Amino acid sequence: MIDGWIILTAALTYVSFLFAVAYIGDRRMSLRRSERGRPIIYALSLAVYCTSWTFFGSVGLAAKSGFDFIPVYLGAIIMIGIGWPLLQRIVRLAKAQNITSIADFIAARYGKSQALASIVTIIAVAGTIPYIALQLKAVSASVTTMLGQSNVAFAHGMQAVPIGDIAFAIAMALAAFAVLFGTRHIDATEHQEGLMLAIATESVVKILAFLTVGIFVTFWMFDGLGDLWRQASERPEIRDLISREFNGGTWLTITFLSLVCIILLPRQFHVAVVENNSRHEIRRAMWLFPIYLILINIFVVPIAVAGMLTFPNGVVDADMFVLALPLSAGANGVTMFAFLGGLSAATAMVIVASVALAIMVCNDLIVPFLLRRRFMAISERDEMAEMGPLLLNIRRAAIFAIVALAYLFHRTIAAPHALASIGLLSFAAIAQFAPAFFGGLVWRGATARGAIAGILVGFAIWAYTMLLPWFMGTGWVSETILQSGPFGIGLLRPQVLFNMEFDPITHGVLWSLIFNISAFVTVSMMRPPSPIERMQANVFVQNDFPVTPAPAIRLWRSSITVEDLTRTAARYVGTERAQRSFAEHAESRRIALVPHAEADLQFLRFTEHLLASAIGAA
Repeated sequence: MIDGWIILTAALTYVSFLFAVAYIGDRRMSLRRSERGRPIIYALSLAVYCTSWTFFGSVGLAAKSGFDFIPVYLGAIIMIGIGWPLLQRIVRLAKAQNITSIADFIAARYGKSQALASIVTIIAVAGTIPYIALQLKAVSASVTTMLGQSNVAFAHGMQAVPIGDIAFAIAMALAAFAVLFGTRHIDATEHQEGLMLAIATESVVKILAFLTVGIFVTFWMFDGLGDLWRQASERPEIRDLISREFNGGTWLTITFLSLVCIILLPRQFHVAVVENNSRHEIRRAMWLFPIYLILINIFVVPIAVAGMLTFPNGVVDADMFVLALPLSAGANGVTMFAFLGGLSAATAMVIVASVALAIMVCNDLIVPFLLRRRFMAISERDEMAEMGPLLLNIRRAAIFAIVALAYLFHRTIAAPHALASIGLLSFAAIAQFAPAFFGGLVWRGATARGAIAGILVGFAIWAYTMLLPWFMGTGWVSETILQSGPFGIGLLRPQVLFNMEFDPITHGVLWSLIFNISAFVTVSMMRPPSPIERMQANVFVQNDFPVTPAPAIRLWRSSITVEDLTRTAARYVGTERAQRSFAEHAESRRIALVPHAEADLQFLRFTEHLLASAIGAA
């Protein structure tokens, strides 16, 4: 066991270390040195995919179902290692449209539909909150494991008062970190070099920590792999677990989820697309990222087997074998390093996810609401008031709200569930974007109405078949619904829909995507695309994409001047940035910047492109 105050001090010291790393990264950017080593930083930042689910949950899943943890990484390896041309295509589109988030991308494809952007944002938040809760649960469980039984009073004290709960303390520290280094600029497409360097650093820490534990357990606690397998073969339950046949349906389902979610998860879209600088970074990541995933999983099965041998009969939660094994051997140094590795896995995910979601909430929910309700000042005196500070404050508030909701989910709903099951629940929710996202890249006839219908129907089926069973036993929903279906209709039982029985994850994903795709295709075919939808489809579906902003739908002449456009843009991106950008645009066209001259179509398009960086393309 390790004293609780030492754990708390180490955790907060580590978070402070991340602050320092992020500060150094921002200083490098200000000194124009950020390009050095950027491809490696980019590849390592993609490893934000490896969260507490990887660090703790993979071992727990392996102890329960053998090699079923592999598909979680197999799909990601296929997408980045083999499907990198698709990622490159998505990045080119995002840069051309000045896209800031996954909601922005989907909405931009379908005629810059604000309604679609709002729906994607709401579902992204709902789907990601369980994933953030997973990280907080892992941090809380790891602390409880390290405290040991003799520190029960300390543990109970931490759990009794929220301010003393280390999960709460870490959650608030991470929210503060995300605010300080993820909301420094109103331009959401401007690269957060400090944040990226901190995430890359955490990726290094967590893989070194996991490899250290794996080597210690395999070669120190046991005499190598041979000794480990020999002892495992003497235990029938472990031998049967390792030699069990693969569940083809589960493997296909989870491989598909990881294949699409490596792009569609808000945090993954942010680091892979928004933070991308060049094609060279993707070329580096296509081999470095798969190697990273292989290395961080190479000791999963040995640690799981060692845990089952050391702690029979479920004495220790399998999710915590990574900590419990070195702790039982008295290796406090290895245990503390493992704790910091798990903390790295959790903090990286929470920080990037909260920043990405906050941008979406601000651009696609709050700002449109404010504009519609005319909360903005419209008097001549206030027209020049900059909106940038307000937008940044909205994003900061959104970060704290999202992390707080995840904490509540952790305390109320997620507690009895394994880490892997929480992660798969989140993956299945985000996968509802897949038909609209990938279908929109190949089918010109897809419409915003179809995308909205598909996502809403798919999400509803996901909530009914996968989320609803989680509420059973909480007193919020009657368990008779699971057993007999609503109103006694057996065909509508959530986990055996239409009397089709699969394992829970395959069942939920299969039915939600069937309904999703059916609604997407059917509604899209009911009405032809609007002119702006056809225009955007031509940009997204064709093979050779323009690197300039897509044409705007407004093609009429007006009396708007260049000064009007500059003043409008300045309210959102700042006066200095707006003036500099317009001057550079005029210089690139080799024309004089005359403030009172009538703005032509190219100036209108440029202004739209500039505003998209602050408030989203939709």
